[in-house]
Amino acid sequence: MMTNSILHAFQQARLGGQKQIAVLVDPDKTSPDSAAVLARRASEAGIHYLMVGGSLVVDGQFELCVEALRVHSDLPVILFPGDTMQVSAAANGMLLLSLISGRNAELLIGRHVIAAPALRRSGLEILPTGYMLIDGGAPTSVSYMSNTMPIPANKPDIAQCTAMAGEMLGLQVLYLDAGSGARNPVPARLIEAVRKSVRLPLMVGGGLRNPESVLGAFNAGADIVVVGTAIEQEPGMLERMAEVVRRT
Repeated sequence: MMTNSILHAFQQARLGGQKQIAVLVDPDKTSPDSAAVLARRASEAGIHYLMVGGSLVVDGQFELCVEALRVHSDLPVILFPGDTMQVSAAANGMLLLSLISGRNAELLIGRHVIAAPALRRSGLEILPTGYMLIDGGAPTSVSYMSNTMPIPANKPDIAQCTAMAGEMLGLQVLYLDAGSGARNPVPARLIEAVRKSVRLPLMVGGGLRNPESVLGAFNAGADIVVVGTAIEQEPGMLERMAEVVRRT
């Protein structure tokens, strides 16, 4: 039976002004053994959520990675799927992403229709999420694979109106993403514009390479920051970024 425990945690943290942090694990870059180590470190550091997914998953370790995170941590494991194949009942929940910043109908509703029966059977908590790709200064896997243009970083009004539309359509979470490996994070001015316009929990990721950028996203209005590439490149960054949350 599906519950709303993760969404409830998002909403309660938002209402209480509590900032949270999630670590995104790419199964193509993280072996199951490495995922197990990361899960233990994340729990000890005070990370709130573990997320799993990527634009491409080619080595067949997706399920093993999810299972390793669940076994070696008591943190909620949330799927961040790049396609309909990235579904595992071993996780706790899934961001059901609707790419509202683009005009690709397959990623607005098409693939969701195909996946719906399997998702209903999975028992996963489904979090309807408005996914907004923001220009991070360089082409990313997400923009290429989704065949969509990101919202220009200097157009907060477009992001603002897109976010409002997503909220009015009944989506429960908003995710602003500059993409994995982005040169620049989502600008503070754009985050602020979206935060002022909607009441939904707001996730921000992409290009957050250091504690200062994480703090900047929080100060601009992000409720949850998502970090991944920085920790892949410098594992010690996990504890440093988690410390930012404790100071906010």
